Amino acid sequence: MILASQSPRRRQLLEEAGFEVSSRLPEIDDGGMQLHGEDFSHWVESLAWFKMAQVSPELGEAVAIVAADTVCEVDGRILGKPADRTEAADMLDLMADQAHITRTGVCVFDGRHRILFNDASLVRVGKLDPQRLEAYLDSGQWQGKAGGYNLSERQADGWPIECEGDPTTVMGLPMGMLSPILERMCDDEIRKQ
Repeated sequence: MILASQSPRRRQLLEEAGFEVSSRLPEIDDGGMQLHGEDFSHWVESLAWFKMAQVSPELGEAVAIVAADTVCEVDGRILGKPADRTEAADMLDLMADQAHITRTGVCVFDGRHRILFNDASLVRVGKLDPQRLEAYLDSGQWQGKAGGYNLSERQADGWPIECEGDPTTVMGLPMGMLSPILERMCDDEIRKQ
């Protein structure tokens, strides 16, 4: 597989599912884009498609290209990756002590067919300890993460955070939906040989 992302979490999810992965960095700056309207599902699917399209010339011998985009929806607002420490603090403050939706859109392309889909999970964040939050912000671990956090890392660190739905959706690739698609593409490739 070619992963149209430099995200170590997305790569890890694919490798843990048994796929051989090489990463390519699409040159799309989704942080500078503004969402108009309220259909976040089309937004994340569109960004995933744009990312896939930028690396599609590199498909070569790979079975497929996988591209994704993840956002958090909080009180009707869309939160992507924070640009700096202040924005990360604002995002986490907005999400603290309430629930939000994390949505990931995916585009898979095998050279002939393009599959677009998205998945959403409900995430509940409890009250965050101010000192632990400051230490987290100082660490820079919020960088490159939608909403400024990674679910599994924050759970491992003891944050009051719960997920209802597929946790891999929150981590950047909804593997419950994606794995069967990729397995079918691999099977089709084996049959052709």
